[in-house]
Amino acid sequence: MFSFKEYKEMIRIIRETGLAANYRMALKQKKFIIVRHDVEYSVERARELAKVEESLDFAANYFFQWTNNSYNILSRKNMAIIRDMYERGHNIGLHFALNGLTDIEIVKRQIVKEIDILNEMLGFEINQFSFHRPSKAVLQANIKLPGILNAYQDDFFSFSQDPANEELAVKYLSDANHIWRYGYPDEKTIHSHDKLQILTHPFAWTKQGYDNFDNYKSLIREKYQETIESVDNECKDFNEYKDYFIVRGIMQKGSTK
Repeated sequence: MFSFKEYKEMIRIIRETGLAANYRMALKQKKFIIVRHDVEYSVERARELAKVEESLDFAANYFFQWTNNSYNILSRKNMAIIRDMYERGHNIGLHFALNGLTDIEIVKRQIVKEIDILNEMLGFEINQFSFHRPSKAVLQANIKLPGILNAYQDDFFSFSQDPANEELAVKYLSDANHIWRYGYPDEKTIHSHDKLQILTHPFAWTKQGYDNFDNYKSLIREKYQETIESVDNECKDFNEYKDYFIVRGIMQKGSTK
């Protein structure tokens, strides 16, 4: 589960339908399949999944967080990765975290503010967003903004109190918490719905296909290495200790590679 091989099979099925679409395309289509990626923890893993898609001549929608302690969307390295993904044909959006906001009007203004800043910093237009862990109130609000598409607006998402047991206008599948919710994107499911939005989280997908525990270990190792490299790139205050901590990290890898 959650291997690149499994993911390629999912994309193969989607491509065969001829219904793959981005959000703006889907507005004009009676049938569509949207593949969306909310990027948590690792921009690098998003890039790796994007490479898998590119090998299949497929482009998807990637949403990056602005307020995330696991990665800095405005670091030079991450901006370069995101720009490269955009130039290769992927659609880039804002993954908006409510951070305690409940007033819908304030939420709307904050979304526009964050998108405007990202437009300026990244150097290309961003006109779509998804919510990070949206509340029911936000989903029910069906937020629509001029010139900006919401991955959860009713054109692409059907709100329900019981989505697993209702026939909805738009079928929604998600791999949240390393579990496929509301169904699995196999051939039967993909072909059974006129409108389908599939959400994945790139940090969950690897070449090997780990279970949740081993995936967590591998992610921690990657972030450990990234922290060492980031500190070393900023200054040489700890240069004499760098090799020690790199070796220490290698020694702690255990059986998961």
